[in-house]
Amino acid sequence: MKTFAMKKMGFTLIELLVVIAIIAILAAMLLPSLAKAKTKAQTAGCLSNLKQLELCWQMYAHDNNDVLVPNNSVNIWGAFSAGAAWALADPTETNVKDGLLWKYNTSVGIYRCPADRSTLAYDAGGNFDPVAGANGGTGPLRARSYNLSLSVNGYPDFNPWVPTNIPMSKKFTSINAPNTDKCLVFIDENESTLTDSVFGMSSTYSMTVQGQTIPIWWDMPADRHNQGANLSFADGHVEHWKWRVPKIYTTPFQPVAPVEMSDWLRLQACIKQWED
Repeated sequence: MKTFAMKKMGFTLIELLVVIAIIAILAAMLLPSLAKAKTKAQTAGCLSNLKQLELCWQMYAHDNNDVLVPNNSVNIWGAFSAGAAWALADPTETNVKDGLLWKYNTSVGIYRCPADRSTLAYDAGGNFDPVAGANGGTGPLRARSYNLSLSVNGYPDFNPWVPTNIPMSKKFTSINAPNTDKCLVFIDENESTLTDSVFGMSSTYSMTVQGQTIPIWWDMPADRHNQGANLSFADGHVEHWKWRVPKIYTTPFQPVAPVEMSDWLRLQACIKQWED
Protein backbone atom coordinates (compact mmCIF):
# COMPACT_ATOMS: atom_id res chain seq x y z
CA MET A 1 0.00 0.00 0.00
CA LYS A 2 1.34 3.40 -0.97
CA THR A 3 1.78 6.09 1.64
CA PHE A 4 1.84 9.77 0.94
CA ALA A 5 3.65 12.35 3.00
CA MET A 6 1.55 15.39 3.89
CA LYS A 7 2.98 18.53 2.39
CA LYS A 8 3.21 21.38 4.86
CA MET A 9 1.26 24.42 3.70
CA GLY A 10 2.01 28.03 4.79
CA PHE A 11 3.19 31.48 3.76
CA THR A 12 6.75 32.16 2.94
CA LEU A 13 8.27 35.23 4.53
CA ILE A 14 8.11 37.10 1.23
CA GLU A 15 4.43 36.25 0.76
CA LEU A 16 3.65 37.43 4.29
CA LEU A 17 5.45 40.72 3.72
CA VAL A 18 3.52 41.22 0.48
CA VAL A 19 0.19 40.70 2.31
CA ILE A 20 1.20 43.14 5.05
CA ALA A 21 2.22 45.71 2.45
CA ILE A 22 -1.13 45.37 0.66
CA ILE A 23 -3.03 45.80 3.94
CA ALA A 24 -0.96 48.90 4.75
CA ILE A 25 -1.69 50.40 1.33
CA LEU A 26 -5.41 49.73 1.69
CA ALA A 27 -5.43 51.27 5.18
CA ALA A 28 -3.62 54.34 3.90
CA MET A 29 -6.24 54.68 1.18
CA LEU A 30 -9.16 54.25 3.58
CA LEU A 31 -8.02 56.41 6.51
CA PRO A 32 -8.57 59.80 4.77
CA SER A 33 -12.06 58.69 3.75
CA LEU A 34 -12.84 57.56 7.28
CA ALA A 35 -11.51 60.82 8.73
CA LYS A 36 -13.59 62.81 6.25
CA ALA A 37 -16.69 60.78 7.13
CA LYS A 38 -16.06 61.40 10.83
CA THR A 39 -15.72 65.14 10.21
CA LYS A 40 -18.98 65.21 8.27
CA ALA A 41 -20.74 63.27 11.03
CA GLN A 42 -19.50 65.71 13.67
CA THR A 43 -20.69 68.68 11.61
CA ALA A 44 -24.09 67.07 11.15
CA GLY A 45 -24.31 66.34 14.88
CA CYS A 46 -23.39 69.93 15.73
CA LEU A 47 -26.04 71.30 13.36
CA SER A 48 -28.60 68.99 14.97
CA ASN A 49 -27.65 70.30 18.42
CA LEU A 50 -28.09 73.89 17.30
CA LYS A 51 -31.43 73.09 15.73
CA GLN A 52 -32.68 71.66 19.03
CA LEU A 53 -31.36 74.63 21.03
CA GLU A 54 -33.01 76.95 18.52
CA LEU A 55 -36.38 75.26 19.13
CA CYS A 56 -35.90 75.69 22.90
CA TRP A 57 -35.11 79.37 22.34
CA GLN A 58 -38.28 79.87 20.32
CA MET A 59 -40.44 77.96 22.80
CA TYR A 60 -39.22 80.17 25.64
CA ALA A 61 -40.41 83.31 23.79
CA HIS A 62 -43.74 81.62 23.03
CA ASP A 63 -44.24 80.84 26.73
CA ASN A 64 -43.17 84.30 27.96
CA ASN A 65 -45.29 86.78 26.03
CA ASP A 66 -42.79 87.11 23.18
CA VAL A 67 -39.88 88.05 25.49
CA LEU A 68 -36.62 86.38 24.46
CA VAL A 69 -34.71 84.28 26.96
CA PRO A 70 -32.38 86.51 29.03
CA ASN A 71 -28.72 86.38 28.10
CA ASN A 72 -27.23 87.92 31.23
CA SER A 73 -24.34 85.68 32.25
CA VAL A 74 -21.46 87.70 30.90
CA ASN A 75 -17.81 88.51 31.51
CA ILE A 76 -17.07 92.21 31.00
CA TRP A 77 -13.40 93.11 31.39
CA GLY A 78 -12.86 90.30 33.88
CA ALA A 79 -15.95 91.07 35.98
CA PHE A 80 -18.61 88.36 35.89
CA SER A 81 -22.32 88.83 36.25
CA ALA A 82 -24.52 85.77 36.62
CA GLY A 83 -28.06 87.02 36.30
CA ALA A 84 -30.86 84.95 34.80
CA ALA A 85 -29.66 83.49 31.54
CA TRP A 86 -30.23 80.72 29.04
CA ALA A 87 -27.07 79.11 30.48
CA LEU A 88 -24.66 80.30 33.16
CA ALA A 89 -21.08 81.35 32.57
CA ASP A 90 -18.61 78.49 33.08
CA PRO A 91 -19.45 75.68 30.62
CA THR A 92 -20.09 73.04 33.27
CA GLU A 93 -22.97 70.57 33.33
CA THR A 94 -24.37 72.27 36.45
CA ASN A 95 -24.45 75.66 34.72
CA VAL A 96 -26.19 74.14 31.71
CA LYS A 97 -28.86 72.64 33.94
CA ASP A 98 -29.30 75.93 35.84
CA GLY A 99 -30.05 77.77 32.60
CA LEU A 100 -33.55 78.90 31.63
CA LEU A 101 -33.67 76.72 28.50
CA TRP A 102 -32.94 73.45 30.30
CA LYS A 103 -36.56 72.54 30.96
CA TYR A 104 -37.34 72.61 27.23
CA ASN A 105 -34.85 69.84 26.45
CA THR A 106 -33.13 68.03 29.30
CA SER A 107 -30.30 66.56 27.23
CA VAL A 108 -26.85 67.79 28.22
CA GLY A 109 -25.43 66.53 24.93
CA ILE A 110 -27.11 69.16 22.75
CA TYR A 111 -25.04 71.89 24.42
CA ARG A 112 -21.65 70.54 23.27
CA CYS A 113 -20.31 70.27 19.73
CA PRO A 114 -19.14 66.70 18.98
CA ALA A 115 -15.89 68.09 17.56
CA ASP A 116 -15.13 70.22 20.64
CA ARG A 117 -12.38 68.52 22.67
CA SER A 118 -11.64 71.49 24.96
CA THR A 119 -11.68 70.82 28.68
CA LEU A 120 -12.56 72.56 31.91
CA ALA A 121 -9.53 74.29 33.40
CA TYR A 122 -9.15 76.76 36.26
CA ASP A 123 -6.36 79.12 37.30
CA ALA A 124 -4.76 79.33 40.75
CA GLY A 125 -7.53 81.61 41.94
CA GLY A 126 -10.23 79.15 40.94
CA ASN A 127 -11.38 81.18 37.93
CA PHE A 128 -12.37 79.41 34.72
CA ASP A 129 -9.50 79.55 32.22
CA PRO A 130 -10.74 78.88 28.67
CA VAL A 131 -7.33 79.19 27.05
CA ALA A 132 -5.76 76.55 29.30
CA GLY A 133 -8.65 74.22 28.57
CA ALA A 134 -8.40 74.87 24.85
CA ASN A 135 -4.73 73.91 25.00
CA GLY A 136 -5.38 70.58 26.68
CA GLY A 137 -6.38 71.06 30.30
CA THR A 138 -6.61 68.03 32.53
CA GLY A 139 -10.26 68.45 33.46
CA PRO A 140 -13.31 66.81 31.86
CA LEU A 141 -14.71 67.94 28.54
CA ARG A 142 -16.69 71.15 28.67
CA ALA A 143 -20.46 70.70 28.75
CA ARG A 144 -21.10 73.62 26.41
CA SER A 145 -19.60 74.78 23.10
CA TYR A 146 -22.23 77.30 21.97
CA ASN A 147 -23.03 80.88 22.86
CA LEU A 148 -26.06 83.08 22.35
CA SER A 149 -25.72 86.32 20.41
CA LEU A 150 -25.64 89.55 22.39
CA SER A 151 -28.15 90.90 19.85
CA VAL A 152 -30.98 88.77 21.27
CA ASN A 153 -31.77 90.13 24.74
CA GLY A 154 -28.13 90.25 25.70
CA TYR A 155 -27.33 91.57 29.18
CA PRO A 156 -29.81 94.47 29.30
CA ASP A 157 -31.06 94.06 32.88
CA PHE A 158 -27.82 94.19 34.85
CA ASN A 159 -25.77 96.82 33.04
CA PRO A 160 -27.39 99.98 31.62
CA TRP A 161 -24.37 100.58 29.38
CA VAL A 162 -25.31 97.64 27.16
CA PRO A 163 -28.71 98.68 25.76
CA THR A 164 -27.43 102.23 25.35
CA ASN A 165 -24.35 101.21 23.39
CA ILE A 166 -25.25 97.87 21.83
CA PRO A 167 -28.40 97.46 19.73
CA MET A 168 -30.45 94.38 20.58
CA SER A 169 -33.93 92.89 20.45
CA LYS A 170 -35.75 92.08 23.67
CA LYS A 171 -38.81 90.50 22.02
CA PHE A 172 -39.08 88.05 19.15
CA THR A 173 -41.44 90.27 17.15
CA SER A 174 -39.03 93.20 17.46
CA ILE A 175 -36.24 91.39 15.60
CA ASN A 176 -35.28 93.41 12.53
CA ALA A 177 -32.20 94.92 10.93
CA PRO A 178 -31.45 92.11 10.21
CA ASN A 179 -34.69 90.19 9.91
CA THR A 180 -35.20 86.76 11.47
CA ASP A 181 -33.70 84.82 8.54
CA LYS A 182 -30.40 86.71 8.95
CA CYS A 183 -30.37 87.35 12.72
CA LEU A 184 -27.76 85.25 14.50
CA VAL A 185 -28.97 83.34 17.58
CA PHE A 186 -26.55 80.53 18.53
CA ILE A 187 -23.01 80.07 17.26
CA ASP A 188 -20.28 77.47 17.59
CA GLU A 189 -17.77 79.64 19.50
CA ASN A 190 -13.99 79.45 19.59
CA GLU A 191 -12.96 77.49 22.68
CA SER A 192 -10.45 80.18 23.70
CA THR A 193 -13.02 83.02 23.93
CA LEU A 194 -15.88 81.12 25.53
CA THR A 195 -15.58 82.79 28.93
CA ASP A 196 -19.31 83.27 29.53
CA SER A 197 -22.58 82.42 27.76
CA VAL A 198 -22.78 85.47 25.46
CA PHE A 199 -21.34 85.81 21.96
CA GLY A 200 -20.40 89.47 21.80
CA MET A 201 -19.68 91.33 18.59
CA SER A 202 -19.81 95.02 17.84
CA SER A 203 -22.13 96.28 15.12
CA THR A 204 -19.55 98.97 14.34
CA TYR A 205 -15.77 99.21 14.07
CA SER A 206 -14.62 99.47 17.63
CA MET A 207 -10.92 100.10 18.22
CA THR A 208 -8.68 103.03 17.41
CA VAL A 209 -5.05 102.23 16.65
CA GLN A 210 -2.71 105.07 15.65
CA GLY A 211 -5.69 107.23 14.72
CA GLN A 212 -7.31 104.54 12.57
CA THR A 213 -10.56 102.82 13.55
CA ILE A 214 -10.37 99.07 13.00
CA PRO A 215 -12.66 96.11 13.73
CA ILE A 216 -11.87 93.67 16.53
CA TRP A 217 -13.08 90.30 17.71
CA TRP A 218 -14.87 90.57 21.06
CA ASP A 219 -15.60 86.87 20.84
CA MET A 220 -14.42 84.62 18.03
CA PRO A 221 -16.29 81.93 16.09
CA ALA A 222 -14.96 78.39 16.07
CA ASP A 223 -13.28 76.83 13.05
CA ARG A 224 -13.35 73.20 14.18
CA HIS A 225 -15.58 72.09 11.28
CA ASN A 226 -13.24 72.02 8.29
CA GLN A 227 -12.21 75.64 9.00
CA GLY A 228 -15.80 76.60 9.62
CA ALA A 229 -18.48 77.00 12.27
CA ASN A 230 -22.17 76.25 12.65
CA LEU A 231 -24.80 78.92 13.34
CA SER A 232 -28.54 79.14 14.00
CA PHE A 233 -30.86 81.98 13.04
CA ALA A 234 -34.01 83.48 14.51
CA ASP A 235 -36.32 81.99 11.87
CA GLY A 236 -35.26 78.52 13.04
CA HIS A 237 -32.81 77.39 10.35
CA VAL A 238 -29.17 76.41 10.85
CA GLU A 239 -26.16 76.82 8.56
CA HIS A 240 -22.54 75.74 8.24
CA TRP A 241 -20.18 78.59 7.35
CA LYS A 242 -16.64 78.06 6.08
CA TRP A 243 -14.16 80.81 6.92
CA ARG A 244 -11.62 82.25 4.56
CA VAL A 245 -8.85 81.82 7.13
CA PRO A 246 -8.50 79.82 10.39
CA LYS A 247 -9.77 81.50 13.55
CA ILE A 248 -6.79 81.53 15.89
CA TYR A 249 -7.08 83.39 19.20
CA THR A 250 -3.97 85.26 20.36
CA THR A 251 -5.13 88.16 22.55
CA PRO A 252 -8.30 89.67 24.08
CA PHE A 253 -10.08 92.13 21.77
CA GLN A 254 -8.04 90.80 18.88
CA PRO A 255 -7.81 93.07 15.82
CA VAL A 256 -9.29 91.59 12.66
CA ALA A 257 -6.55 90.77 10.18
CA PRO A 258 -7.08 92.21 6.67
CA VAL A 259 -7.19 88.70 5.19
CA GLU A 260 -10.16 87.76 7.39
CA MET A 261 -12.09 91.02 6.99
CA SER A 262 -14.65 89.30 4.75
CA ASP A 263 -15.31 86.74 7.51
CA TRP A 264 -15.82 89.49 10.09
CA LEU A 265 -18.14 91.50 7.84
CA ARG A 266 -20.19 88.43 6.97
CA LEU A 267 -20.79 87.69 10.65
CA GLN A 268 -21.24 91.35 11.58
CA ALA A 269 -24.15 91.55 9.13
CA CYS A 270 -26.01 89.01 11.30
CA ILE A 271 -25.74 91.21 14.41
CA LYS A 272 -28.42 93.75 15.34
CA GLN A 273 -27.71 97.10 13.68
CA TRP A 274 -28.53 100.61 14.82
CA GLU A 275 -31.55 101.90 12.92
CA ASP A 276 -31.71 105.42 11.49
